Amino acid sequence: MKNSILFSILLLLILVACEDEISSTMGEEAQINIDSSKLYPMQPSIQREGSAEVGWNTLINGDYIGSGIPIDIFKTAFPTAENTWNRTGLNEGIPHDFNAFNAENGVAVVAPNCFQCHSSTLNGELIPGLGNITSDFTVDQSGINLVLDQLVSATYTQNSPEWEAYFPFSQATAVTAPQLQTSTVGVNPADKLAAVLGAHRNPETLEWIDQDLLDIPEEVVPTDVPPWWILKKKNRMFYTAVGQGDFARISMASSLLAIQDTVQARKIDNSFADVIAYINSLEAPIYPEEINQLLAEEGKALFLNNCASCHGTYGDTETYPNLLVDISEIKTDPALIEANFGYTRFTDWYNESWFAQEPHAARLQPEPGYIAPPLDGIWATAPYLHNGSVPDMETLLNSESRPLIWRRVGNTSNYNYQNLGWEYESLTSKEDKFSYDTQLPGYGNQGHYFGDHLNESQRDALIEYMKTL
Repeated sequence: MKNSILFSILLLLILVACEDEISSTMGEEAQINIDSSKLYPMQPSIQREGSAEVGWNTLINGDYIGSGIPIDIFKTAFPTAENTWNRTGLNEGIPHDFNAFNAENGVAVVAPNCFQCHSSTLNGELIPGLGNITSDFTVDQSGINLVLDQLVSATYTQNSPEWEAYFPFSQATAVTAPQLQTSTVGVNPADKLAAVLGAHRNPETLEWIDQDLLDIPEEVVPTDVPPWWILKKKNRMFYTAVGQGDFARISMASSLLAIQDTVQARKIDNSFADVIAYINSLEAPIYPEEINQLLAEEGKALFLNNCASCHGTYGDTETYPNLLVDISEIKTDPALIEANFGYTRFTDWYNESWFAQEPHAARLQPEPGYIAPPLDGIWATAPYLHNGSVPDMETLLNSESRPLIWRRVGNTSNYNYQNLGWEYESLTSKEDKFSYDTQLPGYGNQGHYFGDHLNESQRDALIEYMKTL
């Protein structure tokens, strides 16, 4: 009897020891090694304080473009829209991604607002701050520009106040439209837009210049629009961390589209501290489906071993290291980094311009990698990587399963809450503007291989935890 009990105890100890060894081995297999010498901390800059409430009002009602389409013509071209933001006055009935305002000469005009790129519909809900994955930059809009020119000049004549209020908008869009075409719907050419606009501005006065001052490369490198709510954690702006200094000053660069001079720029600059305050007030949307808490706990352990060193920790105690990952380590498509270094004349222009002057100076500093971003609300932000080349989290964590050419299917309700991404179909060739071909320059889906060592069960657990972020 004693021998039987002793045997049972020994067997139990052996099993426990084996279990510990197995668990330890699995833990080692489920942990990645990153070369810390290829991680560069990004230091913070002093930021202005502002009012989130005032910033919201600026975003949905304000004039931060300076010029636009006469409101009567705009309302003729665009039927009355649902009053998404509950706006009144000039903006009642204007689509949510346009603002109506009075130009400098008092004429009411309409121009695109920030929500053209920074709002998107997910499962029927319009979410401010979520990157717009339905933006269509695949077509040269120059033809529309010509039609508007003819319509405004015929309706009001080119000596009218309406033409005066409209012309700066027309002038800028005529220059930018032919240079911003992307290969697929959903990606954004914002990096090149800033460079093209800078090429036609006096760096000191910001006055428009007809001739092209800078040699801007022809390539249009696509980016996926990042969610606004992660900005408050970041020390640098943009995927490549190229933007440093005052975030409000950097963010108002879109005003280069149609402002007249630094007087207008200063007014907009003063209001954008409030816009940044609003952006910083945003919280990530909460995952709307049921979460397997036990599986999520398993995923949390995997996350802490594999992801937290770059992407930070979440929950009661949050950390975020603000690390730039060298391109040789992250191995994702390098075209955006190369474009930043290729826009040297624009970088010099910006760093010698009004934007770089105190107070509240900003600078552009190209870096050799991509920021490992905060992952708040990561479940809602598909597609993934800086160029939107990976359709869901499942394929991000298993690079061999990434489709070479793919296309979203259905509408904004066709979201896969299990794999965290849009429903998609794999294609054998690029069929239309909605097809994403990862073989095109700048559209590559390579890199971020940090999940490839995980097995299917581990990926499921990690994804379950990411639903909680």
